[in-house]
Amino acid sequence: MSFNIFICGVGGQGLVLLTSVIGNACAKSGKVAITGEMYGLSQRSGTVFVHMRIGDDAYSPLIPYGEADVMISLEAIEALRYIEYLKKSGVILINSRLMHPPIETSKLVKDKDTHYIKLDSILERLRQWTPNVASVDALALARESGNINTENTVFLGCLSVLQLFPLTEESLKASIAEVVPQKTIEQNLRAFELGKKSAYESLCKLVSCHTV
Repeated sequence: MSFNIFICGVGGQGLVLLTSVIGNACAKSGKVAITGEMYGLSQRSGTVFVHMRIGDDAYSPLIPYGEADVMISLEAIEALRYIEYLKKSGVILINSRLMHPPIETSKLVKDKDTHYIKLDSILERLRQWTPNVASVDALALARESGNINTENTVFLGCLSVLQLFPLTEESLKASIAEVVPQKTIEQNLRAFELGKKSAYESLCKLVSCHTV
């Protein structure tokens, strides 16, 4: 069976880099990985998503509705936009960060009483689909790593602790060292470790994880 990951966010959050790190780790580990991406709106701060399938029986790059094992949402509202791809028992790793779309921002500027959807409301709706929802303050952890652009690597660290995830921590770290810019390797590895720690404190209370 293939292991299916649906990754979503908005342009500029590093989805391409995250996918490259996982894909490179798969290649180094002798695992088949195929992807289907939609990057076209990224230059307009629009929605971006990646279908990623790992396994010998992954023949199509697109995940069928209801077949994703894990959803990684680097921007909170995007998880709601694509929830139908996730299994009912699937795992959601969601960033606590909300990035208002430009059209919504313009409404907030014009009318101070206008409210954008809140994280609590998003989490409540997602938990109607699956109980396995873990919120991650990836921006705070990225800052702690020394590089605010490592939110994506924080989520990679979270993903690595899942027992069902078919790649080893060692292969992911080696891939990080090969794929990210050389001057950011240490910061990315630190972000990876911070993501792991966050997952053990929240996600691993919900689903099976590797032992510490």
